[in-house]
Formats: sequence, structure tokens, C-alpha cells
Amino acid sequence: MGTRGRATGLATGIVADALLGDPRRGHPVAGFGAVAARLERRLYRDAVAPGAAYTALLVGGTVAAGALAEAVARRAGGRRETVLRAGLTAVATWAVLGGTSLVGEGAALAASLDAGDLDAARARIPHLCARDPDLLDADGMARAGAESLAENTSDAVVGPLVWGAVAGIPGLLGYRAVNTLDAMVGYRSARHARFGWASARLDDLVNLAPARVTAVVTVAVAPLVGGSPATALRTWRRDAAGHPSPNAGPVEASAAGALGLRLGGPTVYAHGTEDRPSLGDGHPPRGADLHRVARLSRLVAGTAGLFAVATAAVLARRDVPTRSVRVHRGRSPSG
Repeated sequence: MGTRGRATGLATGIVADALLGDPRRGHPVAGFGAVAARLERRLYRDAVAPGAAYTALLVGGTVAAGALAEAVARRAGGRRETVLRAGLTAVATWAVLGGTSLVGEGAALAASLDAGDLDAARARIPHLCARDPDLLDADGMARAGAESLAENTSDAVVGPLVWGAVAGIPGLLGYRAVNTLDAMVGYRSARHARFGWASARLDDLVNLAPARVTAVVTVAVAPLVGGSPATALRTWRRDAAGHPSPNAGPVEASAAGALGLRLGGPTVYAHGTEDRPSLGDGHPPRGADLHRVARLSRLVAGTAGLFAVATAAVLARRDVPTRSVRVHRGRSPSG
């Protein structure tokens, strides 16, 4: 299975993201996105099958690259294997995590709204979500920021960590490839309704577990943002199913309950307007609430990081090879 060094690599990558954030130039995810855009121009047809082939090529190729990295580490053997796997896992983890940059964007949006600088706030919105900032007032931007921080904590942090803990480098890279393709072609626009179907459905599948881990952690840390675990859990169970996304629903509903907010309502995208149901019983988010949403994101990310490292460490202990000793009848093992 090859898990030695994975926990150390995940922990190192988490620290690197916390200290450095995303690479300013040459971000691997941006490079993957450029390749995906070029391949889309070549393969695009308004049909499901070409979109499925597009998804399979890009995700399969990325997972294969991660498997190759694991194989290189495995061939090194012994302590070198552990050190090499830890280093490669650390680089992959840093490349795919986006928690520090996400919270930074949320904090910057909050600061702009606090200052009443709506132009600066609108300039931040595209860094957080796909909504048209020109159609949003201050409260609309606060709601967009709150919902995006909640959902992307799962997508940018918990998701890659869950897959990295159980599947190593292929899990880290493969998850980020799926999530990136969903952001590029998974929206139900006229162009991508059929071509992007496979990417969107695959993203739903790989996020089933991470979204619910995110919701569970949100319930657990609710007191640290002035909320109630019981309210967060009740809101999740009551409201999540009404969300059009099977995975954003639990994440956003539990966050709304933990923070005492009400999320949802008409949501305007470039491809049209979605009238989403309300999540939670509190007041709609205002600019000042974004500071608490950002704190919740940090707490969930930090807890998920500890969980992922601990899971990888447990798997590594189970993966330690045992040396069998053949005992012949009538003789001692040393005889």
C-alpha cells in the first residue's frame, strides 16, 4: 500500500500552505487549468460522451502522474522511500490546498465592506465565486462571501486532505483535478449542460465524504464561533436537502446553524438565476459577519488537517511490513 511518510508529508504541506499560501507564479493548478482549456477547445461537442472522455483523460492522467510519483518513492526502498514520499506528498499537498488564500480573500472582502468601499469589494468577488459582482449590493456581497467561504472550505481544504490521507499523492492530485474541472465546465450553462455533465457528477461523487466531514467538524467547533452544536446539527438535518448541490447543502447549512445566519435565496450567475431555499434561522449575512465566517473556516481547516494527518499515521502503522518466522515442527525458531 505504501503509506510511510504520508502523514509527515501532509503535515509539512499544511504548514507550507499556512505560511506561504498559494504560489504567486507558476501555480500547478493554473497550469492544469490551461491544459484543460486547450483540450476543451479540441474535444468540445454539445454531448455527454465527448465531455466524459475529456474528464477521463484529464483526471486519469493526473491520477497516473500521482501514482508514478508514489512508484518512484517505492522503488527507492527503505528510509529513502519514506523521505522521498514525505517530500513529494508535501509538495503535492501545498500545491492543491487553498485554505490560506481562501481565508485571505474572505478577510479582504470583509475589510472592504467594513470600509464601505463597494468597488474594492466587487473586485474581490470573482476570487471567491462565479457571481456577477455588478449585480450585488453590500449585503449581496456579504452573503456571496459567506456562502463561498463555507463551501470552499470543503472544496479547497477538507476534500484534498481527506483524499490525501486515504490515497496519497494520487488522491491529492486527482481530487484537485476533479474539482478544477467542475469549476471550469461543471456549471449548468448552455455550453456545458451536456459536455460538463461527467465532470459535475464526478465532483459530486468525490465530495460525498469530504462535505459530510466538513459538516461534522463545523458542528463540533460551533461553540468557538459563538454558536451551538445542537443548532448547527439541526439546521444541517433540516435544511441541507433543499440545496441544489448534494454536497454544498450540508456544508452551508451546518455553517449557517453554527453562525446563527440565514443563507440562500436568489443567486445570480452568468448562466442564469437559481432561487435557492433558505438555510438557517438567523439574519442574512452582513459585512461584519464575514469575520466570523473566516474564523469558522480556519477552525474547520485546522481540525481537518489534524484529522487527515492522524488518519494517515494510523494507516502507516497498519502498513508496516511484518517479518514472518517459519517454525518447524519439533524445532525451536532458532534451531
